[in-house]
Amino acid sequence: MELHLSENIRACRKERRLTQEQLAEVLGVTAGAVYKWESGLSMPELNLIVEMADFFDISVDALLGYRMKDNRLSATVERLNTCCRRLDPAALREAEAALKKYPQSFEIVYVCAEVYLIFAVGEHDKVKARRALELLEKSLLLLPQNTDPSLGEHLIFGNMAEAYGLLGNWDKGIELLKQHNVGGIFNDSIGAILSIYLDRPQEAEPFLSDALLSNLAALMNTVGGYVFVFSARGDFASAGGIAQWGLDQFTGLKKPEAPDFLDKAMALLRILLAHSLLNCGKPEEARRELTEAAGLVRRFDADPDYGIGTIRFAAAPGDTNLHDGLGSTAAESAETLIRQLKNEALGTLWEECKPYV
Repeated sequence: MELHLSENIRACRKERRLTQEQLAEVLGVTAGAVYKWESGLSMPELNLIVEMADFFDISVDALLGYRMKDNRLSATVERLNTCCRRLDPAALREAEAALKKYPQSFEIVYVCAEVYLIFAVGEHDKVKARRALELLEKSLLLLPQNTDPSLGEHLIFGNMAEAYGLLGNWDKGIELLKQHNVGGIFNDSIGAILSIYLDRPQEAEPFLSDALLSNLAALMNTVGGYVFVFSARGDFASAGGIAQWGLDQFTGLKKPEAPDFLDKAMALLRILLAHSLLNCGKPEEARRELTEAAGLVRRFDADPDYGIGTIRFAAAPGDTNLHDGLGSTAAESAETLIRQLKNEALGTLWEECKPYV
């Protein structure tokens, strides 16, 4: 609880254009007493606070500067999250107060564990890491209360692994991550820990490779989704910007000497970019992108290969494949994407470029 009595006495006095001596005379105290109040060196007695509030025509709460805190569970969680975003140390005090008020609430226990973990990471503080681990273990027991579908056991174990790492027990952290690596969600973390902290690069590489490939698929979906979102808003500059950014990422992973799945992916990205350019009034640039896309479609469909052996940096097993859900060939995928974009000018321009396919 914060009080701002000293600042408020000074502000109210100045608003009335009174000196400290004049206010002291009104209250029957010394000027030195008023000086100490305004400097925060001492507090006036309760009867004098009430008398000042009456004299200044404000409530006692207003003079004290007291605001009742919203301690409902949802408001407490939001306050903790806000403190964490600002890295405000008050988050730790708020967390302990919340745990006293809601000791058996999964939502409170879990968010407080996150608070301690965030500060433990930033400060390399083992005491805070141990507190985070303690709260994470308790949140597992309270997990049946959880109603947030984005939260689950695997995330709690992921955070526990990080806490173990902060305590210097990376082997325990790796063990937890491997045990709960559903769908490869911890591949990047496992690979990073093995290579950086445990000096086991050969063991790390397959995990990092799988993470790279998963991120490729996620990147394609994310960029494509954003192009449609921005297009729905009429923000074609942003649609083109993110399509170009995605294209740059894929280009950096492409080995030029061999056709592979990246040719198909890059053709689709160029179609998305052409769609954005057309809507920005740049038909010639759009035509160039579609021509490039048509060439990539032809290159891939002439010798289709969904393997990842030719992707730079990837070292996954040879039977690992990447696919999209738009079509079995690059040409089919291109046609499907153009239909989904519902851009008549794009479709017409694509028909003109198709002889290149």
